[in-house]
Amino acid sequence: MSAKLSVIFYIILCIEIGLFLTVLPWWPPGMGIFSDWGNNYFLLYAARKTGIHGLQAVVASGWVRGAVSGVGILNLGIAFWEIFNFKRTVTALQNQTSPERRSTEDAAQPSDHLSDYER
Repeated sequence: MSAKLSVIFYIILCIEIGLFLTVLPWWPPGMGIFSDWGNNYFLLYAARKTGIHGLQAVVASGWVRGAVSGVGILNLGIAFWEIFNFKRTVTALQNQTSPERRSTEDAAQPSDHLSDYER
């Protein structure tokens, strides 16, 4: 059950991050609670503190916006892949987290991990 919930939460997280990163760089200024992508307080603060005043122009460029949107689309692709392969992923997680069973031969032999070292 925990493997199913983990996969479901992972899918939801990928969808949320994907939508956010795909839409946010192209969001028009003044709409909603978001400001312009290249003109926000944290970006200006980072540019002043680091002394890189061209940082704002670089982040506002279409190249960076496209790269960020590409990462968002990649996250959406991962989410849809996980949806289509849900059973396989859950099975892999359950096999990975289940305790390993020792065979009867291994259980019959006492294990002495210090036999190679002097006592």
